[in-house]
Amino acid sequence: MIQVKNLVKRYGDQKAVDNLSFTIEKGQIYGFLGPNGAGKSTTMNIMTGYLAATEGEVLIDGHNILEEPEEAKRHIGYLPEIPPVYMDMTVGEYLRFVAELKKIPKAEREKQIDDIMELVKITDMEHRLIKNLSKGYRQRVGLAQAVIGYPDIIILDEPTVGLDPKQIIEIRELIKTLGKNHTIILSSHILSEVSAVCDYIMIISHGKLIASDTPENLSEMMVGSNTLELTVKGERGTIVSEFASIPGMDAINYVDSEEDGCTDVTIQTPKNVDLREEIFYKMAGKNCPILKMHFTTISLEDVFLELTQNPDLLEQKDEEAAENRDDVAADEKSEVE
Repeated sequence: MIQVKNLVKRYGDQKAVDNLSFTIEKGQIYGFLGPNGAGKSTTMNIMTGYLAATEGEVLIDGHNILEEPEEAKRHIGYLPEIPPVYMDMTVGEYLRFVAELKKIPKAEREKQIDDIMELVKITDMEHRLIKNLSKGYRQRVGLAQAVIGYPDIIILDEPTVGLDPKQIIEIRELIKTLGKNHTIILSSHILSEVSAVCDYIMIISHGKLIASDTPENLSEMMVGSNTLELTVKGERGTIVSEFASIPGMDAINYVDSEEDGCTDVTIQTPKNVDLREEIFYKMAGKNCPILKMHFTTISLEDVFLELTQNPDLLEQKDEEAAENRDDVAADEKSEVE
């Protein structure tokens, strides 16, 4: 659907985008994630033809965005961070203007505009001046102009910036609805937003793509262990003895709890090991009630922070995983021999 090849954008000596390459497949919602200043908006402006790249190329359904702009842009709807609306137009006037610019046939124009206004829930605003709308409704008008012509790809740059919590939830739900019929690329630095709506995540930092995968796979690749925190009531000796008989722990630590007669226990286990059920029955068998049990795995926020602070970390994890696979294969081979 979209191919970005070796993209570079320089401003003087500064590289805003640094040899960026990725592919967007049809029918998914992609999250383009990165800290402020990472190069997200610059990349999107190049992808949509608003900016020229210093080096590299962008192909939209096989069409080069600079060499065949009309053919390429026919496949794209774009909502920049600041919606490109005309404040002195009414919503209906503006959308008809956009439809004319996009060369929507006259016979289809009115029905398409009516359908899109219904989709983004601005039908009641059709005769209102855009300057009199709230920021949330202006954002919806911006989304409507991106959808006109029903492009295959909709690119949204920070679509919820400046909105209140209710408006953010509404825009997220709208993006999910659009994702049923369009490929969506959503730029954001808000982790909860990306994890709530996106099927696939690309993390960019200092103009470079440092990770690209599903949220689940990114978390799985990054996590080294799970953490289990417990507060157990009972004799310390009994608690220690029972925990010592449970296999599968990487590390365990005991601390006197703030609660009388209790011990706080912190356990580290490999990422695929979950001991909660076994621990529950062990402690119940010794009449040592568990007053607290909290199980933690790495979150998307943890992945984001680790990768943006240490861009080579994912590559190191891949190398470690490859070494582990080689070790397992060697052990299996020796057992067979």
